[in-house]
Amino acid sequence: MHNEPIDEPITRSCGGTTISLDPATLALTVERGGHVWRTAAGVEPTIELDDDAHTRIPFARAASISHETRSFGTGEGIVSHFARIPGLPGLAFDAFVWVEASGGDVIAEWIPTVECEAYPAPITAVRWPVPFAFDEPRADWGTLITHCQGTLIPNDWPNATGPIPFNGRFGTEGGYMPFLAQLRGGALKTDGRADALLTICETPWNAGYEIDHPAGGPYTHAGVWFEPSLGRMDYRRVLRLRVLEGDWATVTGAAKAYRRYAAEHGNLRTLREKAAANPSVNDLAGAMWVHVGAKTVVQPDSRFWDAEHPENNHGLTTFAQRAKELEVLHGFGVEKLYMHLDGWGQPGYDNAHPDYTPACAEAGGWAGLKALADTAHRLGYRFGLHDQYRDYYYTAASHDLANAVMLPDGSFPEHALWAGGRQNYLCAELAPDYVKRNYREIAANGVELDGTYLDVFTCNEGDECANPAHRMTRRDCLAKRAECFDWLLAQGILTSSEEVSDWAVPSLVFCHYAPYDFQMRRPGEPRDGVPVPLQNLVYHDCVIEPWMMDRVEGGEDYMPYALLNGGAPYLIRDAAYAGFDGDIDDAKVAELRESIERCREVARLHERVAMEEMTGFAFVDGDPNVQRTEFADGTAVTADLADGTWRVDYGKR
Repeated sequence: MHNEPIDEPITRSCGGTTISLDPATLALTVERGGHVWRTAAGVEPTIELDDDAHTRIPFARAASISHETRSFGTGEGIVSHFARIPGLPGLAFDAFVWVEASGGDVIAEWIPTVECEAYPAPITAVRWPVPFAFDEPRADWGTLITHCQGTLIPNDWPNATGPIPFNGRFGTEGGYMPFLAQLRGGALKTDGRADALLTICETPWNAGYEIDHPAGGPYTHAGVWFEPSLGRMDYRRVLRLRVLEGDWATVTGAAKAYRRYAAEHGNLRTLREKAAANPSVNDLAGAMWVHVGAKTVVQPDSRFWDAEHPENNHGLTTFAQRAKELEVLHGFGVEKLYMHLDGWGQPGYDNAHPDYTPACAEAGGWAGLKALADTAHRLGYRFGLHDQYRDYYYTAASHDLANAVMLPDGSFPEHALWAGGRQNYLCAELAPDYVKRNYREIAANGVELDGTYLDVFTCNEGDECANPAHRMTRRDCLAKRAECFDWLLAQGILTSSEEVSDWAVPSLVFCHYAPYDFQMRRPGEPRDGVPVPLQNLVYHDCVIEPWMMDRVEGGEDYMPYALLNGGAPYLIRDAAYAGFDGDIDDAKVAELRESIERCREVARLHERVAMEEMTGFAFVDGDPNVQRTEFADGTAVTADLADGTWRVDYGKR
């Protein structure tokens, strides 16, 4: 270890990669295989404060800055020390960039070394390293983000990138997986000269990404932010930067590089592995999905309360009626089906959780729910329930603020958006206890479940709780959510949740959906980029994803997307809130019989490839509207998304 001069760049090389830091500007350069990546000019690493002005304090304003190099057994690096920062008395930190000897990856670590209990204004985010320069207006340069299923933003894309849900937070709808990539030359087709920079966040629990892409480009700047945990920046934040080239510098290559990383870190648990423990997983391959409800109750303080038409605030379909619908579908020739039932508890859909039992008396009570499950099984179908262990309603019999999420300032977040009205958030440290209580009661009443759906766990961010009795970080929260899934799997109940967050893959069998971001919006709205199946290129053989089959207003057909992704089809999808969750009123399938035939084609493909890795993806002849996916068994799907046509070529087994 030794001090370096600060009037010239500091350079270190290791594992075939060279890094260089400019002490004057803090600009970072990464070079490997002749490919050079430099952080964007004029963009400074900053710390943002939670004040009225959202003040950003550049690292360079620190009164004390020093740099040194480090050599150690596994790499070579540069560490920069920052202290005496205006506006942040008591904070000191290191920015450590080093090259891994074994593979040449660059590791960037933000390390708090001194932190006081309070600042004049709380820290909102640390933005470092800054985005890398990506400033050529070229269609074959593109940025990959994991917003929903995946999006490629060509550098010359005509639309500005809109707000990302959850501010791009990893582990939510806005960032299914904790990585992003920028492709130079290989965005539309394989180019042996292409290169890419893959950024993996190794500490994703309090992190996310942000995108700056103006209309038409000519650039896209993509960077990662880190936030405090329970009000403090008190742990090391880590990014891994990997330069890719040739076939690896493509949509498929970047996804497969992350898949390899996921496997190396124990996150790649396949459906075949899950089926070894729960053989009923096999029954979902080739099934059609039906999503319906029983009882609806909207409370007067809910945003969905309809004061002008109070009759709309209540609804009931009995369990016997739902059983009859299954009989009808069976009569129409539907052989494999999974029914997801909302609103089965006495309080009604999205009411009084987690105190949701007994089964709704008006719908038929426990006996009626058991008869519905039994009917499904007699017909060879599978049956599961909607449930919820985050939204914590004031109408719950056991509601107690002592069990709710408490913020560091002692406040309790609440809102009254959903049907059940006023609510807090249940601290996830307590969620497994409620899950065990409720599902033991369901079993005691003779209802045999094949699966269940724990709402929002894989769509919304992890919570943090400052209550000393059950203090919980976001990382703790995700672990407790996974514990709920794992307990259910141990009871033989297949697990699902809203979407497919990376952290949940080992514990999840299927989901509600994993759509493209545009499918969650009104038809015709400007798109942020080109849809690409990033989630499935990484995890297709790990989680079953049902897909929308709608023909939407304007003529677009969602069926080709279901086929490209080798997914399961939705036969019926009656969402509880019209217009939410991608459920658009004028996007309904035309007729039931026609729907069954369309679903049968998707289900046939899904039965074949459900447990196969998606091995390849390409734009045919570089055309983003003509896409092709390939699976490990040799099956390939080609779809023209502009005219809604497709072809499936089944592989030989």
